[in-house]
Amino acid sequence: MGEHLSELLESIAAFFRSLNMPKPIVQWGHPVMMGIVVFVMGSYVAYAGWRSRITKDGEVAMKNRADHRQLAPLMTLFIALGYTGGILSLVMQEKPILESSHFWTGSVVLILLTINGILSVTGFGGEKKERFRTIHAYVGSSAMILLIAHAIFGLNLGFSL
Repeated sequence: MGEHLSELLESIAAFFRSLNMPKPIVQWGHPVMMGIVVFVMGSYVAYAGWRSRITKDGEVAMKNRADHRQLAPLMTLFIALGYTGGILSLVMQEKPILESSHFWTGSVVLILLTINGILSVTGFGGEKKERFRTIHAYVGSSAMILLIAHAIFGLNLGFSL
């Protein structure tokens, strides 16, 4: 299946290869950009989400909830785009796609973030709102913790290329 996916993306990868980008950009561009998204934006999104839940100050809670609502969808979008860029980077380097822990942890993170997006878009389930908000908080936190493992796997992958 990975080979088939690589074949589907080869024409796009060939275009980017034709730009003769320096190898360090092809190899390390994805990790640098995603590191910024995950560790800067993601950390703030998680912080704002939890801060809105645990603070006793109503104004602080509202500000943090608004920040979380505004930034979490953008973070998810950037992670999804980065996921695509990471796959394309591997195809450009003619490396296997589906064989690394980095690929699989990234896939699980996207699934978790999608579940969280669905929970929030549905208004956290009406009558059971608090229960679904709690699930949302822990699913999001799990995604952030998994992203740390994902970054470690990514560094190992990057150094092996």
